[in-house]
Amino acid sequence: MEMQPADHERRTPSRTITPLSTPAIAGGMGLLRFPYHQDELRNLVKSALDEDDAFNDLTTIATVVSDRHARGRLVARADGVLCGVALAVEAFRQLDPKVTIRVDLEDGARLVPGSSVLYLSGHARALLAAERVALNFMQRLSGIATLTAQYVRAVKGTKAKILDTRKTTPGWRLLEKYAVRAGGGTNHRLNLSAAVLIKDNHLAAVDGDVEVAVRRARDLAPAGTKIEVECDRIEQVRAACDAQADIIMFDNMTPAQMAECVALVAGRAITEASGGVNLRSVRAIAEAGVDWISVGALTHSATALDLALDFE
Repeated sequence: MEMQPADHERRTPSRTITPLSTPAIAGGMGLLRFPYHQDELRNLVKSALDEDDAFNDLTTIATVVSDRHARGRLVARADGVLCGVALAVEAFRQLDPKVTIRVDLEDGARLVPGSSVLYLSGHARALLAAERVALNFMQRLSGIATLTAQYVRAVKGTKAKILDTRKTTPGWRLLEKYAVRAGGGTNHRLNLSAAVLIKDNHLAAVDGDVEVAVRRARDLAPAGTKIEVECDRIEQVRAACDAQADIIMFDNMTPAQMAECVALVAGRAITEASGGVNLRSVRAIAEAGVDWISVGALTHSATALDLALDFE
């Protein structure tokens, strides 16, 4: 006779927490992985809790008895894309190592008002003291993921990819670029050593000679390093093609100018649009035929997503 599962065995299995072992920057363009190992995650969250003096929460100590147990649900109050689950989980665990946490949604999940992200059961003091740090991480990163997803949707059906920039919060670059991935975007270079990007001020140092700048970069950069040139007029685009740049950026051009430059490049290099990109203009830019569209606003202007911890 076949054994039937007990009631508790029929329940939906608990969700796993976003993987922590493989850095996003090393996993290939389409792979979402949390950018810190466990020890790094622990130290980052501990620093944030110490900044808030969460282990000495005077209000909670004064008003909540030490043995009080509480249950709560971390929920979305707005539409968006989730990011930062592992950080929130770590914050609650550091204040209460025995806290029980059910992960209902993971990074990259679409949210609607009322979506349950985490269900928590533990010491009331710990949940209250960790709440702000957990929400600060998740609201900021979810805001970036949400804005990125809006840009990705805006260019759907074109070949253009939405990329971030280095316009990130100091100390948070790995997290913010991870959030871009959670929203469906693509990471541009991680830092100044990851690729060569020759901009107008670099060109000024060689009297505007694109060929000289590219040649010097190839001579000095490690083999295989991508060379990109920022161009604000078609003459520079032509020179960058002649110099065999790998990537050519069209800086603050109109969509019509970009289309002309795309035709000139004719597949000899990756083409990138940058400068003044917003949700109103990004579709027209994508339809000009560029491969990449880099958007600084993804990380420097994203609005925090409205999330909250509701106690039962």
